[in-house]
Amino acid sequence: MRVKAVSLVFFLSAVMSPPAAGAADWPGWRGPWQNGASMETGLISHWSAEGKNLIWRADFCGRSTPVVLDGRVCVTGRGGEGITEQELVACFDAASGKLLWEHRFNVFHTTIPFNRVGWASPAGDPETGNIYVHGVGGLLLCLGPDGEVLWSRSLTEEFGRISGYGGRVHTPVVHEDLVIISFLNLGWGDQAVPRHRYFAFDKRSGAVVWVAAPGGRPLDTTYSTPVAAAIGGRRLLIGGNADGAIYAMAARTGEKVWGFRLSRRGINSSVLVEGSRVYAAHSEENVDNTAMGRVVCIDGGGTGDVTATHEIWRYDEFAVGYSSPAMGGGGLYVVDNGANMHCLDPDTGRVLWEYGLGTVGRGSPVWADGKLYATEVNGFFHIIDVRGGHPLKLDRDEIRTREGRPAEIFGSPALANGRIYFATEEGLYCLGDREAGSVAGPAVGPESPVEAAGEEGPAASLLVVPAEVVAQPRDTVRFEVLAFDHRGRPVEAPAVEWALEGLEGSIGADGSLVPNGSGSAQAGIVLAAAGGVEGRARVRVVPGLPWSEDFEEVEEGGNPAHWIGAGTKFKVRDVDGNKVLVKPPARVGLHRSNVYLGPPGMRGYAVQADLMGTWDKRRRPDMGLIANRYTLDMMGNHQQLQIRSWASDLRMAVTSPFDWEPDVWYTMKMEVEVEDDVAIVRGKVWPRNEEEPGEWTITARDPLPNREGSPGLYGYSPAEIHYDNVKVWAGD
Repeated sequence: MRVKAVSLVFFLSAVMSPPAAGAADWPGWRGPWQNGASMETGLISHWSAEGKNLIWRADFCGRSTPVVLDGRVCVTGRGGEGITEQELVACFDAASGKLLWEHRFNVFHTTIPFNRVGWASPAGDPETGNIYVHGVGGLLLCLGPDGEVLWSRSLTEEFGRISGYGGRVHTPVVHEDLVIISFLNLGWGDQAVPRHRYFAFDKRSGAVVWVAAPGGRPLDTTYSTPVAAAIGGRRLLIGGNADGAIYAMAARTGEKVWGFRLSRRGINSSVLVEGSRVYAAHSEENVDNTAMGRVVCIDGGGTGDVTATHEIWRYDEFAVGYSSPAMGGGGLYVVDNGANMHCLDPDTGRVLWEYGLGTVGRGSPVWADGKLYATEVNGFFHIIDVRGGHPLKLDRDEIRTREGRPAEIFGSPALANGRIYFATEEGLYCLGDREAGSVAGPAVGPESPVEAAGEEGPAASLLVVPAEVVAQPRDTVRFEVLAFDHRGRPVEAPAVEWALEGLEGSIGADGSLVPNGSGSAQAGIVLAAAGGVEGRARVRVVPGLPWSEDFEEVEEGGNPAHWIGAGTKFKVRDVDGNKVLVKPPARVGLHRSNVYLGPPGMRGYAVQADLMGTWDKRRRPDMGLIANRYTLDMMGNHQQLQIRSWASDLRMAVTSPFDWEPDVWYTMKMEVEVEDDVAIVRGKVWPRNEEEPGEWTITARDPLPNREGSPGLYGYSPAEIHYDNVKVWAGD
């Protein structure tokens, strides 16, 4: 778990431009201009699953939208059966459908089931050729053109990412030198309260550049993908939030520019930006009336709260909750939850026509060549001619599984080089004119929005980079300062004064931090200030093993400051003159939570704690330990002991009867050893007042081992759980 010194070279360009790779590529899930439109011409109007205009089909199972980059088609999905179930990224030759490479990885620390794995679409970077993937287990992966993992971040273990059973996982966005991902999280310090936060990473190194939380209390898990745009002379990142609002942030710093209240639940669909106008939709109760759903057009050039003054038009009682809009040929195209497509006048919101796609609307339509290409969940792929001012069905094909039922299609089409690509649970399809072959599309498109020119102003905001880091005592961590003017344009960084807040150690004039060598864990802030402007970075100092925590030095009502996910759910309390960590029943939301004690790259350790469960109206809690992304769980109502990986799917699980009593302290111990590419997971439990037994209580073997992971605590608390004497040490 050694943390090396960090040095970051970071550059931000001043303007947005179309992708550097061929403009006919499809590097993001809504296309090169993020509006669901393509400038391709000569595209097919008919095809069939039996072979007409079907260039190739590849074996694949998933629900994401492919990206097409430099002759490659990359898509996320799922594979395996039973104990071999995994998430995967597959990359195919765009012309032939030949599998170029595949990267599979385990799912962990989530209740998302197997049939929803591969929810988020990948994002491609035309500059580097890299592919960015957000897995349902919380891994953010940067994969090189040949499929090698260049860097990864464990969003759950490092930042307390929250995921629900529904599988709503966000798609990454590549913008300039950043890859941006958002999620609900419950971290440490000022992130100990759950919020929908946006994390911007350096796309080459994976270092955190900024974190933003523009909204309030989240109302749901969501998956709106933000859009980058230039409005009013500044670069913005605009997206729907879990608090029901649309927010615009400065794309390079994450600072909130404006907010627009829209829904009483979270926003799932992405916005569409055309010029200075922002089009957004949802399907829940409106914030200002009881109607369900709305499509709205917003003037995106405002600041602050723009709800009342910047609304251009609205269309109420229109349930567009999941599909994102597309624009082309003078129409704004939206698909409601019942799979009805509506064409609206983008200037007035007037409905021009409607067209039925099926019964369930999830995928977002794509406009190109005067036609709409659209999917429907229950296996339908549509091609619709919209050039005559009304919809004309050109083709409607149904895809079925080998079992004969409709194949699920949740993603959208990707258009590139004269071809159409889309993924289903039954396969990945490439459509096009065989005789035309794969041709480069026109290297033109919508005019690139450029920021306002003019003399740079003084530094109005500072970023301390990396913005989040884990170090060990006596390590050297080097920080840099990035400066931006009032329009968010990069300017020369001024000389800054450095300071520490809540951290013991020293920081030099060059931004080099050396935490003290006491061996104690700590968490705090590095500050850089100049001319009344301040930037900050968050630092956790985690010593090497062994660790021991009896909570006697922790303030009541709090928890260890460097732990991830404890937040307000785990609190230290004095019980009979002894301080213990308590997980009470959740007042709202789920009773189930994990707490992560260290960095995600740890391995070769053992973890132990004392645990006591209580009793509430016949309900007993589940409680346990985490090691290497496996859970050892004392299951209360079931009176069982279980080792598992992936709670909702139980890809690997061993369960044995285990009777335990409420209000009795037990000691639990867990370790994971990887031998010959097999993980051997061992656990034992015994009454705390007795000697440790020589034999392990339960053992499990996993042929797809989790090789690393943070140690942690697990709790499902319909009744209170108490923890004490937590220890982690290097294994034998």
